[in-house]
Amino acid sequence: MPRTFCRAVGQRTAPLPRLAMKNQYFGDINDYRKYALLRTLCGCDIRLSVCWMLTPDDTGPDGRRTKYLEQPTRWRRFDPELFDSLRKAVPNNRRVAWAEEMGILRSTCFYSRLLSDSKEQRGQWFKDFLCCAHHSELVFFDPDNGLDVPSRPYGGRDSSKYLYRKELKDTWNAGHSVLLYQHFPFKKREDFVREVAANLRARISLAEVVAFRTPFVVFFLLARPEHNQLTNRAADVERVWGKQIRVTFHPARNQ
Repeated sequence: MPRTFCRAVGQRTAPLPRLAMKNQYFGDINDYRKYALLRTLCGCDIRLSVCWMLTPDDTGPDGRRTKYLEQPTRWRRFDPELFDSLRKAVPNNRRVAWAEEMGILRSTCFYSRLLSDSKEQRGQWFKDFLCCAHHSELVFFDPDNGLDVPSRPYGGRDSSKYLYRKELKDTWNAGHSVLLYQHFPFKKREDFVREVAANLRARISLAEVVAFRTPFVVFFLLARPEHNQLTNRAADVERVWGKQIRVTFHPARNQ
């Protein structure tokens, strides 16, 4: 695997290409919540692999939600160290490589190879990623949109914007817990979260899925039993972030 595309924090390599998850998203309010969530879940004892699922920037409006960085009184308290780092990066250094260079995420391997729609290239891309993630307990997938949908078959146009369920299951079967990014579609959000969680539980034969819902996106955690500290730390996320990151368990836990 080219050393440019997979590296751990602190490892000296050639500069990463300035590609985009998309670079235009970096540092927006969704990123603040995302990195804070990863930092809380991993703590000091979980090794993380981040699969950016990079795709080229476009001319769309996404990634413009950065006004929060001008309101430190309201936003900095959630994660001061992270807030200060992101504030330095926006607007002049909006690239995902900044997260690696600044050490926002500790004990992390970053997979930064550009993802295309090609079925053949994607197959090798995914094999190389699993090799990169070999020593990590948690894998985070950061696709543009989220899980695959029927209208975007594997290898078809815009398939690079999705994580396919087979890839998720293969990652799980390789011994990793998984956290994945999911954009909200135009439907009732509570129903959508329940539907996706139920689908993931059935596909992986998993007792529980944890959802971390934010105003714009949701993250789904599939934790292996040997990584139970991941689900235990969900309470820490809710305690610090409150309504900004709502935590739900599927199926619901008895209170």
